Amino acid sequence: MEKSFKGTMSYAGREIPVLYSVDVCVAGGGPSGTAAAVMAARNGAKTVLVERGVALGGLAVLGCVYPFMDTHAPDSDTPYVAEVKERLRKAGIEPFDGVTQQTWHNPETLSLIYDEMCEEAGVDVLYQTVLVDTVCKGSVIEACIVQTIAGLAAVRAKTFIDSTGDAYLSRAAGVPYERGYEKTGNNQPLSFRFEMGGIDVDRLYQHVAVELKEDWCKSKPPYFEIAEAMHRKQRYKLEELMAEGVKTGEITQEEAEYMQAYTIIGKNGVMSMNCPEIPVKFSASNPVSYSKAVTYGRKMMHHIANYLIRHLPGFEKAFISREAAMLGARESWRIRGKHYLVEDDYHNQSRFADAVCRTAWFIDAHGEKVSEKLPKGGFYEIPYGSLVTEQIENLLVTGRCISASFILQASMRIQPTCMSIGEAAGIAAAWGVKHKIAANALKWEEIPADRRSYVSVGGKS
Repeated sequence: MEKSFKGTMSYAGREIPVLYSVDVCVAGGGPSGTAAAVMAARNGAKTVLVERGVALGGLAVLGCVYPFMDTHAPDSDTPYVAEVKERLRKAGIEPFDGVTQQTWHNPETLSLIYDEMCEEAGVDVLYQTVLVDTVCKGSVIEACIVQTIAGLAAVRAKTFIDSTGDAYLSRAAGVPYERGYEKTGNNQPLSFRFEMGGIDVDRLYQHVAVELKEDWCKSKPPYFEIAEAMHRKQRYKLEELMAEGVKTGEITQEEAEYMQAYTIIGKNGVMSMNCPEIPVKFSASNPVSYSKAVTYGRKMMHHIANYLIRHLPGFEKAFISREAAMLGARESWRIRGKHYLVEDDYHNQSRFADAVCRTAWFIDAHGEKVSEKLPKGGFYEIPYGSLVTEQIENLLVTGRCISASFILQASMRIQPTCMSIGEAAGIAAAWGVKHKIAANALKWEEIPADRRSYVSVGGKS
């Protein structure tokens, strides 16, 4: 057996093993964390990736959040994102339906692809390992403390990347943070997604697209989507069905508010259910409230599934085939970094010299604000300054918890954008280690253009 132990260190009055001493430690193996780890390793950094589950991919795999939404920004695919899509295609999962801009994938195929990418790059992955704490000396993180299957252990690194989604590593290191909407304190509502099997998709399509004449999803099976969301400008044909369930008492108004489902390529007769949307009274950043949301959401899940089985053509023989292994948190904690993105950056289509990617996904703050889209071809950029902090030298932050206001975060939180942010963080971390430049002192725009995943186009500011 390979021995990875690198001595011990003192923590909380005891000696614990140091599992790894590396250049880069990434906490969180979701879309952004996996990208960060792969790109750091490809750029020469010895890298370890800490993941609390048993699969990489985060919400895309463990949370049943499917498919990838499109950024709506032209030429937004950074090299890593383009590669993931190409690997899906080579694995037999054609990600494009030819009509919508969504990237349809298969969660089990995606988790295997991520394993392969990490293995090829030389990333060491610690599965079933939960981040517990950090050990800091001044403005430098020396190690992170993790709970493994064997007990407490430490990982030492020159640079750390927080891809936890909840900014946990950053908060443990004393980085300032925000959570929820500045006006109300509420997080965006959680979801508890699931999959249903045994669906006659052709019958469903006939009923929704042909009989009801719903044109919400322009594509046809095997790429098909149904949806309804009450109290929005978009009026859906299935809203009447869900409203009827409220009248009969079969489902609650909360359960009827939001329902969406997508076919899963490679899983015939199975759809990913983008619901229920758990009421906003449950908090994504309060452990007691979050736990109650699990129980509440599971009841909602079964009520919705049973109602569809009874009343929606195509669902007559359907059943719940899989529950997500984590709640879908759209927003919880966000750091306050060197640069703070705000809503005006969206509307003004801001550009930054140190931009790491671009996006144009609309402001999608469930329960608060769902705004108009940018003009066709419009986009804004995300700066490197939103990934680093004033307080900690050797820390980068990726994914939905970067430095941004609640409303702006509602636009940049989609998975392809988070992947591109992680990709840039991995490149920057490796560059900084190699050239002995602290992460928060590094100038992204000074890395040679051919070594960067994205180069700003300039323009609006």
